[in-house]
Amino acid sequence: MAELRILPPAAKFIKKIKDKKLKNLFKETLVAICDNPYIGENKVGDLAGVYGIDIFYNKTNYEIAYTVKEKDGQIVIVIMAGTRENFYEQLKRYWI
Repeated sequence: MAELRILPPAAKFIKKIKDKKLKNLFKETLVAICDNPYIGENKVGDLAGVYGIDIFYNKTNYEIAYTVKEKDGQIVIVIMAGTRENFYEQLKRYWI
């Protein structure tokens, strides 16, 4: 199982979630990512090396963007989490 690190933008979004079912979906997804860091879709272009995974809840698409570092074991770094709207533009501004 990989070590999990959550950067401030992702931590801030997850902390703000009020809906318990949605919060549990995020937690379950993060556990799944730690079990198999390569389950997400590998992005291309500007975001090469960043993986993305979707969470669909209540007719809304949420995204988690993360990267995997392999140094003395695997470390999953969650970069950002949020709704799909403008997600990748914000991610590019933060990560690139």
